Amino acid sequence: MRDKIYVQMFSVHGLLRYENPELGRDADTGGQIKYVLEMAEEFSKREEVKMVDLFTRLISDKRVSSDYSRSVEKISDKFRIIRIRCGGQKYIRKEMLWPYLDEFIDKTIKFIKQEAVYPDIIHAHYADAGYIGIQLSEYFSTPFIFTGHSLGRPKKGKLIDEGMAKDEINKKYRMENRIFNEEEIIKHADLVVASTYQEVKMQYGMYTNKNLAKYSVIPPGINLDKFYSFYHDMVPGIKKEEEYIQAHATILEKLNCFFIHPEKPLILTLCRADKRKNISGLIDSYGKDKELQAIANLAIFAGIRKNISEMEENEKDVLTQILLLMDKYDLYGKMAIPKRHNFSHEVPELYRIAAEKNGVFVNIALTEPFGLTLIEAAACGLPVVATNDGGPRDIISNCKNGILVDPSDNRAISAAIKSIIVDKEKWKDFSSKGIKGVKNHYGWKAHVEKYAEEVAPFLGIKGEVGYKKAVGNPVGDRLTRLKYFIISDIDNTLIGNDEAFYVFAKILKENEGTICFGVATGRSIDSTMGLVKRYDSIVPDIIISSVGSEMYYRGGTFADRGWQAHISKRWHREKIKFVLDKLNFLTYQEDENQGNYKISYYMEDQKDRVAQLHDVLVRNKCHYNLIYSHGKFLDILPHRASKGKAIKYFSYKWGIDLDKIMVCGDSGNDEEMLRGNTLGVVVGNYTKELEKLKKKTKIYFSKYKYAEGIIDGIHKYNFIERSKT
Repeated sequence: MRDKIYVQMFSVHGLLRYENPELGRDADTGGQIKYVLEMAEEFSKREEVKMVDLFTRLISDKRVSSDYSRSVEKISDKFRIIRIRCGGQKYIRKEMLWPYLDEFIDKTIKFIKQEAVYPDIIHAHYADAGYIGIQLSEYFSTPFIFTGHSLGRPKKGKLIDEGMAKDEINKKYRMENRIFNEEEIIKHADLVVASTYQEVKMQYGMYTNKNLAKYSVIPPGINLDKFYSFYHDMVPGIKKEEEYIQAHATILEKLNCFFIHPEKPLILTLCRADKRKNISGLIDSYGKDKELQAIANLAIFAGIRKNISEMEENEKDVLTQILLLMDKYDLYGKMAIPKRHNFSHEVPELYRIAAEKNGVFVNIALTEPFGLTLIEAAACGLPVVATNDGGPRDIISNCKNGILVDPSDNRAISAAIKSIIVDKEKWKDFSSKGIKGVKNHYGWKAHVEKYAEEVAPFLGIKGEVGYKKAVGNPVGDRLTRLKYFIISDIDNTLIGNDEAFYVFAKILKENEGTICFGVATGRSIDSTMGLVKRYDSIVPDIIISSVGSEMYYRGGTFADRGWQAHISKRWHREKIKFVLDKLNFLTYQEDENQGNYKISYYMEDQKDRVAQLHDVLVRNKCHYNLIYSHGKFLDILPHRASKGKAIKYFSYKWGIDLDKIMVCGDSGNDEEMLRGNTLGVVVGNYTKELEKLKKKTKIYFSKYKYAEGIIDGIHKYNFIERSKT
């Protein structure tokens, strides 16, 4: 059994705040925002929970509220919204965020170290947060839970069916990148939470890694204190809150300014201005049916808008189409399209007003993973007509409160709406069953109870700890707690004198609670791991391999993806190789010495050859870092990559002071690493290339060779007490 748990949830994109969330403002600020806010708040109320932090992106942009620039928004003693800055300060759509997610990860690690509280659960929402969740889970050996909300493969299929070209889909939505990451998420997630069985079978079933995940179907909940029945306020003695009284009046005023006959039953839809929501299909159904127009009004709340011409292309197209269809069918006086609504109080009142008018709620989206608005409407006693795709099937099956229709069949849609409005007994039956069905199946308390049961085995809350990733001393825990860091070159520094090596290994073992050990080498990761197995008395916490172009943790078991993303900018490997292969004084090294971010040659020490290389590469506008060592080995790396730069990145990412890092080397390919603001040690068997560093104040030249020189450096910099050795 463990103490109370700390949960980190991640929902990166969109505009996320607690008070009056701007649902429907754009394609990124929809139902997911509401879900994560309400789930996080409800779960935080549980006895076994210490704290829930909901992480999102910090935005400081005059186009949006200053609320989104608050780094910490405290909701209660057990629930906070944490905003992390990445990708600058401007508000950008989710497809543009992918290049900045590693920055988000690095700054989240800094936050974790600052707070000195490590997550017991990481729960990511949507693919972008899933990318973040995978890595944080690896670093902190924490259970990784994932909720997709929507998935790339089904969306891609729908877009293709609508006639959109594959290249256009990938360019606009970064779809191939998203799908690749979703495959990785499914493979790594300890639990995938889905809203419906259809989502598991039909949507996750489209993925190659579908059988690698454990799934749990937990329908979303709603706040029944907000979404209560329309007749609740009619009960004698019940006093309605002032905010809802005002909201009721505001909504009626908004609607009445559109309608000639406001007393008619109300056909209501509430969604984002998104083509997949099929608003045009509803207007077509209403516009083509004169009988339906005669008996009911139509109200479309399609998000929040100010100036359509300044909106994103998708929203602009949808809203323009709404206005054109309104004009086409001459629906003035029968159709309302208000510009904005307040979610917290106006939306619940909107459902209740429609119910009071014996109306119908309609959601005929082309694809609907769940359909949260359907259960909101049902809770207020408003019957529904819903798409027969996805989540609505489960909702109607559970609540028996409406009719499923083909979203492409206009006649079926209008017929279903009419059948409910004109048949008073059917309307009452659907209304009462909806209210009861939501209470039985879709309350937040039931949702988080099921969620708690599903995550309990990972945490040891009930029975034995069953977390498959659980290991001693997780990387993130070690790196944020240790006091000193030693990073050494391997060949002719760490190894070369076996007796000294094993003395050094003994020192590390005795001080494993305070000292982190890593290697920085020109060797590939495979070659380095071969040595680690050979000298198995030392397993490095960090491996910087291939001359600083790769970084790995926990003995090489997983890579630092953030470092790869950082150095990949403006790196064009094939172009550089094409340029250099023309030079007859270079010999391409064996394949095992190459890498995605390293090109290696042999080059005999000849006057002016290095200067000639720089000239050729600069003239060809290549971005690179050139390292020449031992009078023989030439390595071309990305301009951001080197051993020294990797160590600085490592220091930044984990919040480690450079004067707590001791770097050790013997040759020219260690020079740049030794020149940093770390504590340097040059072992006694160094090459002449390092003579020029003797004037540097933070570089200690030991008289002892190989690992014995490293031990000498440990004592020089007081990394341990002498009595321990």
